Amino acid sequence: MSRPTTESLRLLPWIGAEGKPCYLIGDGDGYVSRLADDIESVQLGMAVDLLAHTDDLLSDRSATPEQLRYVIARLAESLRDVHRVARSRGARLAVPVRAGHTE
Repeated sequence: MSRPTTESLRLLPWIGAEGKPCYLIGDGDGYVSRLADDIESVQLGMAVDLLAHTDDLLSDRSATPEQLRYVIARLAESLRDVHRVARSRGARLAVPVRAGHTE
């Protein structure tokens, strides 16, 4: 049996045991792929909401250090999620073939 190629692996938008990445092997049409798409959409939407909240907090001169530390921690979590989504989607992009070159 042959090993799966990197093109058939999808980095999922969640982590597994001990913080290790989770991958899906498949064509992208199954239940887990749709679930991953939905979770990625939620993560990206939450990042937008968090940025708006952060903008509000930064413009509030009475924001406490605790509030700022909290929002920074949430920003770090969100950035990790968004980075994972970007890596996953980037890895699944078709690599364009340059003119005159074939594989």
